Amino acid sequence: MEGKDFEKIYEEYKQQGEQQAIVEATDSNREGKEEFVAVRKKDDGDIIAFKTDSGRELDYISALEEAKAGNIAHVDVFHKYGRDIIRSEPDGVKENNLDNLPEF
Repeated sequence: MEGKDFEKIYEEYKQQGEQQAIVEATDSNREGKEEFVAVRKKDDGDIIAFKTDSGRELDYISALEEAKAGNIAHVDVFHKYGRDIIRSEPDGVKENNLDNLPEF
């Protein structure tokens, strides 16, 4: 297929996907659950606490319990390295990844 700009086509595809991911992520919290809006990190970059959009500040264990109970939107809990870990839902939006949230 001569004459096709594969990189351009792929970039357009990626941009459309990113825009749709933002729409879906914004629209997916219809139940009004709390969301993490900021994090506190140790010097090594590990997240040790979370701040919600309602202003609550949760240590990691409390945040983990809230996430397991389904009270926090846009996060998943998975078991790895012998413990439970909180992570952002893989929604294609880099800005809402836990590591990319502002620090408090």
